[in-house]
Amino acid sequence: MAEITAAAVKELRDRTDAPMMECKKALVEANGDLAKAEELLRIRLGNKASKASSRTAAEAWSPINVSGDGRVGRDRSK
Repeated sequence: MAEITAAAVKELRDRTDAPMMECKKALVEANGDLAKAEELLRIRLGNKASKASSRTAAEAWSPINVSGDGRVGRDRSK
């Protein structure tokens, strides 16, 4: 069995955007062969990994009140 390094897991994760443990399992199954592990992940996960990596955080806002003396405070009425 080939030794699976953290660098190999990171490289596979960068290539596929798959979860870390899935990358490690695929590398163990492929005996450390990155190309074979990448193919195993594509078969096993399909588009699940790429869906998660394409999500972006939405912008949010929070209402605030600025008092007459210039102090800023949170609007507790909402």
